[in-house]
Amino acid sequence: MTDWSAPDAIDCADEQVFQTLLDRVETREKGNYFEYFAEGDEIHHDPGLRLSQHGNEEWMGQTLNHDPAYWRPDDARERGFDEPPAHPDYLLACVMGITVEDLSEKGGYFLGRTDVTFHRTAYPGTELDVTSTVVDTRTSSSRPDYGIVTWESVGRDRETGEELVAYERTNMIPRREPVASDGGERQRSAARADGSGAVADESSPSEAATPDLPSTLVAPEGGTFEDFRVALERARDNGAAVAYRHERGRTMDERLVAGLPLATLNTARQHHNRDVMADSPSGDIVAYGDVTRSIALAHARSDEATFRERRFENERFHDFVTLGDTIYGFSRVLDCDGEAGPDHTGAVTFEHVAFNQDSTPVYSGRRTALITRQ
Repeated sequence: MTDWSAPDAIDCADEQVFQTLLDRVETREKGNYFEYFAEGDEIHHDPGLRLSQHGNEEWMGQTLNHDPAYWRPDDARERGFDEPPAHPDYLLACVMGITVEDLSEKGGYFLGRTDVTFHRTAYPGTELDVTSTVVDTRTSSSRPDYGIVTWESVGRDRETGEELVAYERTNMIPRREPVASDGGERQRSAARADGSGAVADESSPSEAATPDLPSTLVAPEGGTFEDFRVALERARDNGAAVAYRHERGRTMDERLVAGLPLATLNTARQHHNRDVMADSPSGDIVAYGDVTRSIALAHARSDEATFRERRFENERFHDFVTLGDTIYGFSRVLDCDGEAGPDHTGAVTFEHVAFNQDSTPVYSGRRTALITRQ
């Protein structure tokens, strides 16, 4: 009888032998199925991640977030920082990237994220400690092979325990065992939802109400708080809206699609495994939603005197973004609050939309930022 444990008993590199073995072996799986999650469970994500100056600068450079306060010490001090801090988009992407292996590596549709709040400034060298709490689990009646999970995730400074950023996100997660479906929930479009952070709208175009759109769109003359406030007042007086597009575009290359997610420990296969994604609706690897989002926000920030990021709500990813797609930005001003923040700033609430070369929306969200006054 052959001793299969002996080093020379079989040649694993022999093609025929290897194919036979590969058909028989068990796959050691990564990630968790829907059944793993229960309301109230707290998950501590390991490994943590140390924010680095290199990672920070690469994220900002590649996504066109070129605010000098995050690069140069003199500008940082003028903005009230001790030194150039970690960019909030980089911080958020790292915190979420760390959670992927435990929460969403199995795949599933990213249904949205909200209540993104930045509590404290983080600096390169900060070691992150990230936890997630299961807020809710429920059944999808339209997709018996999936469940829906909502988590609240918090990123902390490992050394001090201080909260840096927190948010709530909701995903569809594959079930280990499908459940019976009554067909009550409208079927989501698989062609536009491949686990990349993209999901079709719940309503069909024929059922969705068409709003009365303003006949006039007003653009601010500059990027200071007063520019946004004046434009909003002028629009309201004339039954118009403040909305405009940003000129820059950024084409997705492999560094953006595969490199940046992996640098944040985002192990989701849709960002780096072209073999698996070849049979997906996108046909190729797709961008990390936070990369797409950061590029769109960079386009907007390049036309603003941004002082601090405050909060994001109702973030949604509407369609996948793959290699070769070009991301543009569109902004609408919703509100101006002159009483918020330090005296030299005011709070502006925007709705931002990222869209591709076919004018298809791929991301949308509401953002409140402190904008410098004139």
